[in-house]
Amino acid sequence: MEPLGTVTILMIICISCLVFLAVRSRTPENAKQLPPGPPPLPIVGNALQLKTNNLAQVLQEFGEKYGSVFTMYFGTERVVVLHGYDAVKEALIDRGDEFAARGHLPLADDVNKGLGIIFSNGEMWKQLRRFALTTLRNFGMGKKSIEERIQEEAQFLLEKFQDTQEKPLDPTYLLSCALSNVICAIVFGKRYDYNDKKFLSMMSLMNENFQVLSSSWGQLYNLFPSLMKCIPGPHHKVLKNNLAAREFVLEEVEEHKPTLDPSSPRDFIDCFLMKMDQEKGNSASHFTIENLAISTVDLFVAGTETTSTTLRYGFMVLLKYPEIQDKVHEEIDRVIGRSRSPCMADRGEMPYTDAVIHEIQRFISLIPLSVPHAVLKDTPFRQYVIPKGTTIYPILTSVLHDSKEFPNPKEFDPGHFLHKDGTFRKSDYFMPFSAGKRICVGEGLARMEIFLFLTTILQNFTLKSIIDPKDIDLTPVLSSIGNCPRPYQLCIVPR
Repeated sequence: MEPLGTVTILMIICISCLVFLAVRSRTPENAKQLPPGPPPLPIVGNALQLKTNNLAQVLQEFGEKYGSVFTMYFGTERVVVLHGYDAVKEALIDRGDEFAARGHLPLADDVNKGLGIIFSNGEMWKQLRRFALTTLRNFGMGKKSIEERIQEEAQFLLEKFQDTQEKPLDPTYLLSCALSNVICAIVFGKRYDYNDKKFLSMMSLMNENFQVLSSSWGQLYNLFPSLMKCIPGPHHKVLKNNLAAREFVLEEVEEHKPTLDPSSPRDFIDCFLMKMDQEKGNSASHFTIENLAISTVDLFVAGTETTSTTLRYGFMVLLKYPEIQDKVHEEIDRVIGRSRSPCMADRGEMPYTDAVIHEIQRFISLIPLSVPHAVLKDTPFRQYVIPKGTTIYPILTSVLHDSKEFPNPKEFDPGHFLHKDGTFRKSDYFMPFSAGKRICVGEGLARMEIFLFLTTILQNFTLKSIIDPKDIDLTPVLSSIGNCPRPYQLCIVPR
């Protein structure tokens, strides 16, 4: 390809400057009261200053330079970043109503079209979230029934691990299947065999989407959506994969309809269909087949990918620090023994294991930037004014890695959650599920799953690294929307 000529380059620069000036001329007056931040370039904003392989780190560095509240431009979109516990808490908790809206995330916006639980806003979000929380609780989230379901699924997972006969394996899909089956029991009213081809295909699609969203391709799409729509690449798979997931859900919906008994709903789909029937005369109802499909995928993804990735990352940490794994083994043997399954009542008697689990979630900071928020009106915040419609990024990593609360925050240390006498230490800075009005709907379920699966596995097995533990690299292979662990294999050895 011929290099661009001097005239062409000058034309591009002139057009860029004209567009930039046009945008500046339409900037609201209160933008002059925006928080400080790095100067943006025309069109690209601050994109050239962002590391596409570690966005959270760059924003951390800007926070140290510009303070706890600063402005950036992701392409032409203005965003305000909240850095540190005080700013994040003030916005999400103390002033939760003002910061409860969902901000722009172009790739997700194009996939979900503002529908579902995670990326909707206004009355739709309030109704769908309230309905989801009520339904999840009715089907046992945080109750004994779902605890027994997790314990049952953990036994299926143990059998699969036993079948590996201590040979090296990548645990990704086995963990995804196990965690997904728990949410499937609530959403679809059934579990799937780990060899079910459609089920495995769904696991693969969701894993691929999480990887793409966290990749440079996903970040570039969120910075320059109009341009990236025209450029071929893996970012186009996200929409295709989500459509396949919706088809999977809609097939389940069609299977539910003939056998639906309103007096005895079996799962989330039954409850949603009943709600649709109740509101069929309401043309403004948010309980539509589209929202059923997208909300179910939201729950499916949130109940599978994030929790299974947390466990997969946790396994990697325990491989690197076998002495920590040994201490967890000792506490499991002392409190639970080998003759019964772990239960949630055990957690209060296992401060070290509880501290290790909290430290895994703190250390990996799985969703480092949180899912973006927004303000729906001009919002005074500290000495600034954040204009209506501005996307807000609360940097969860800046809270989870706060050096005042967690000494040596980049080091893995269960002592961050232990008092000197060995009892468990709570921390208000523990925000892996975000905080406030938009905190993860499935937080209670996820906490239960992580504890029960991890303790059940370590009760029965020792995780062995196939390389020298000193050579295990815990830094994420991708870091933006999510922190993705590097691929690895391990041997699962019966105790």
